[in-house]
Amino acid sequence: MTHPFYCLHTHGFIRVAVATPNVRVADPAFNVARTIELARQADHHGASLTLFPELGLSSYAIDDLLQQEALLNAVDAAIVELVEASCSIHTLIVVGAPLRHRGRLYNCAVAILRGRVLTVTPKVYLPNYREFYEQRHFASGAFISGEDIKVAGQTAPFGSDTLLEATDFPGLVIHTEICEDVWVPIPPSSRAALAGATVLLNLSASNAIVGKSDYREMLCSAHSARCLAAYLYSAAGQGESTTDLAWDGEALICERGEVLAKAPRFSDEPQLTLADVDIGRLLAERLRQGTFGACADVEQGATNYRRIAFELAASCDRDLGFLREVGRFPFVPADETRLAELCFEAFNIQSHGLEQRLRATKIKKAVIGVSGGLDSTQALLVAVTAMDALGLPRENVLGFTLPAFATSESTKANAWRLMRALGVTAQEIDVTAACKQMLADIDHPAARGEAVYDTTYENVQAGARTSLLFRLANRHGALVIGTGDLSELALGWSTYGVGDQMSHYNVNASVPKTLIQHLIRWCARDARFGAETVGVLDDILATEISPELVPGEARQRTEETVGPYALQDFNLYYATRYGFAPAKIAFLAWRAWRHEAAGSWPVGVGEEDKVAYDLSTIKHWLGVFVKRFFEGSQFKRSALPNGPKVSSGGSLSPRGDWRAPSDSVADAWLSSLEDIP
Repeated sequence: MTHPFYCLHTHGFIRVAVATPNVRVADPAFNVARTIELARQADHHGASLTLFPELGLSSYAIDDLLQQEALLNAVDAAIVELVEASCSIHTLIVVGAPLRHRGRLYNCAVAILRGRVLTVTPKVYLPNYREFYEQRHFASGAFISGEDIKVAGQTAPFGSDTLLEATDFPGLVIHTEICEDVWVPIPPSSRAALAGATVLLNLSASNAIVGKSDYREMLCSAHSARCLAAYLYSAAGQGESTTDLAWDGEALICERGEVLAKAPRFSDEPQLTLADVDIGRLLAERLRQGTFGACADVEQGATNYRRIAFELAASCDRDLGFLREVGRFPFVPADETRLAELCFEAFNIQSHGLEQRLRATKIKKAVIGVSGGLDSTQALLVAVTAMDALGLPRENVLGFTLPAFATSESTKANAWRLMRALGVTAQEIDVTAACKQMLADIDHPAARGEAVYDTTYENVQAGARTSLLFRLANRHGALVIGTGDLSELALGWSTYGVGDQMSHYNVNASVPKTLIQHLIRWCARDARFGAETVGVLDDILATEISPELVPGEARQRTEETVGPYALQDFNLYYATRYGFAPAKIAFLAWRAWRHEAAGSWPVGVGEEDKVAYDLSTIKHWLGVFVKRFFEGSQFKRSALPNGPKVSSGGSLSPRGDWRAPSDSVADAWLSSLEDIP
């Protein structure tokens, strides 16, 4: 048996399917056979829920044949056959059928699970315009609630007031609506979502006309975003009557505004579209977005639902794989166009933030320590852009390179090359003597020539640099621009009170390391800051990340201490954006990082970020992240200077996205690590 860790259900994922069978017009016996075939396929693939199109058992476009007793009797018989077949199928089947009830005919969705009819949901909004005239045949289910219906020899809840709630899968609550119901201003599923439904189903017919597919996708995707839900959509396909209409068999699985999967349209073959929906993510979003719950409090009818309990019985005895793309770089899109758009936005947020701060304070100069590394490079580019926008000379940016014991010639040379290429005021102040004096003043062994390179030794250098920058700002009437990035702040990889933690204004504070690399690369493209900057920016990007504080032949490697930034940014995103437990983060990281160099990559991603990490390595660095983030470094984040929120993953500002006590312990998160094999 597979360890539960490897099963998607353990981490709040459920596999869903949207089925588009080939049908035969007005032939329920044929149609139910095709339905059973696809349901069995879905079951084989591990789907816990399978959605079929509107009126799939009868076919949709049969007009007045819907009023023929022979056809309706054949539909009833088809449901009996489907219920019997479902006894050996694990997936919850939701199928469309015309059903009679109290002398009226309803366009219904029938939910069937392992021999039991769970609910029957009638269509609420019946289109009667253009090519549609459903009111000719059907009654609306708008005012039907609290009723039961006889189906396949069983009595089942009937009405538009039902929700299906899994007793063995926390948060899985299913609501069903039919076609036109989602095209109205307030779809029934909106109120259902407010009542707790997380998976919304739409059985549709929806004929094909030019441009309609794009609109349907937009509609379903946007609706899933507004409802903080998953939305499954199944349209009629091959075999429907083409007397006056055509059908494309569109199938969509959306989650919170993203299209997880969709079927090829106009296929001659039956289609089964599968995806793994993250129920845990939806619950996390609703927990954080308080206005979602507030809307439920004021919306009429949001609580008038019957909850029909069922047991999903999702098995964790095998690894079902994972039908969901998990990008290695959640802060950085793989698509080149989207990445360029993100870089444009992020860079302008940074520069406009600084521009406004300079304007508001009436300060016209900026001081920045330029090390030749990634963070100070990005901050310098932002500062230059702000000066340009304010109509101030670039000489008003005062760049200082501040070498000490372990500063390499290559990084110092890059700092000088960059400052000269940008046309800022550049100066070098060697802080070695000042550092030696402080080490002597505090009687540190290094002052006597001993090779004691401890935290004190390192921080003496960082402190000397920061002291100089603030005094230089006083001297020139300038702002000190901070350089520390989001990744460093998350890992506590900064020294309290010095330049990577303290400044007058930090433009990088909510930009992760993985994104900063792409922002610099974006600036280098098309020589946005002049042809002379391109080469030096490329050299800076190629330089290994190091604090350069300890002398010696062996260069300090930051990632050997805090872990690969690409992996730690992944951990940061899912820990802060959704609040996932370490075990779930590890599961996602394992799915994303266990294979080498497969899939799409953001433009410019280096080979070092295309490596594979096994679960043991992922667990180790996640443990480092948990300890550094949740225990011991919050006091640094609680004293952060101002800076604009940039990243979609949030910021760690105590005035913004992340407010936490400085004296918390990490035991609960460390305990979750024990769930990782």
